[in-house]
Amino acid sequence: MTQTAGTPYDVVTMGRVGVDIYPQQAGVPLEEVETFSKSVGGSATNVAIAATRYGNRSGVITRTGADPFGRYVVKELERLGVSTEFISTVAGLNTPVTFCEIFPPDDFPLYFYRAPKAPDLMITVQSLDLAAIEQARVFWTTVTGLSEEPSRQAHHVAYQARGRRPLTILDLDYRPMFWSSAEVATREVGRALEHVTVAVGNKEECEIAVGETEPERAADALLERGVELAIVKQGPRGVLAKTRDESIEVPAHLVKVINGLGSGDGFGGALIHGLLQGWELERVLRFANAAGGIVATRFECSTAMPTAAEVEAVLEEALHV
Repeated sequence: MTQTAGTPYDVVTMGRVGVDIYPQQAGVPLEEVETFSKSVGGSATNVAIAATRYGNRSGVITRTGADPFGRYVVKELERLGVSTEFISTVAGLNTPVTFCEIFPPDDFPLYFYRAPKAPDLMITVQSLDLAAIEQARVFWTTVTGLSEEPSRQAHHVAYQARGRRPLTILDLDYRPMFWSSAEVATREVGRALEHVTVAVGNKEECEIAVGETEPERAADALLERGVELAIVKQGPRGVLAKTRDESIEVPAHLVKVINGLGSGDGFGGALIHGLLQGWELERVLRFANAAGGIVATRFECSTAMPTAAEVEAVLEEALHV
């Protein structure tokens, strides 16, 4: 395990990485798409990129294949300002690629090429910089990293090192194709909830985590697990956030959707920024909603993440509509 000296990171994320190969035409099936764009992908990686766009010092703990796409990931993250010091390669495995189809406003099928195993699920205890994890102002993980060993054990070692410090965040990003069963996912998410202070997910993800889809009940169930801030995303109905002393619900930031796949990661990076700034909860949620909405109006995910100025401009415009 390496040790980090100097200034702590604002944000350390841990988990999935890959390359998104996304169509540049909407409304046609994948077999009829004529042109594609290439960008870095993977939820934990996208969130680190989004947080960096707001001026936060961010790094991602992940692994790639020792292949051209793996080299592309590192080079592109460096270009985008995200630290790559926690990224290593896995011999014999390929860097994953992901394709999608774009059928606005709400149908975006994903096709993951992660067989026989994705390198980001080969994160081991030896991959971790425990000092960086402990000292980071925000430590962000996603449910996917809990789906298989050795990544699962590595996450729990990271949680132990973190010690449930403030802004230890779990993204309830449940994707059934990565799990052997929903029951296993529920068990492992439950274990992770014992170590985090913030949980964020949509209604379906909350059902896997705590068996509830009704937003108020889901948020309460997350708080009962010891989480200090529970955030339930409700799509067009907005977002609900609850602490033990406060309950805030804000409407969705409605946009003309082009590709909704990166919206959640855009929300996550903006959520991190607002929490780091110490804003009131309502302001955090409005900022995050607007950021997610901006990403949904663009074809790509990671390179679609907005700046703070872009988000503030959208919020200002909304005040005058």
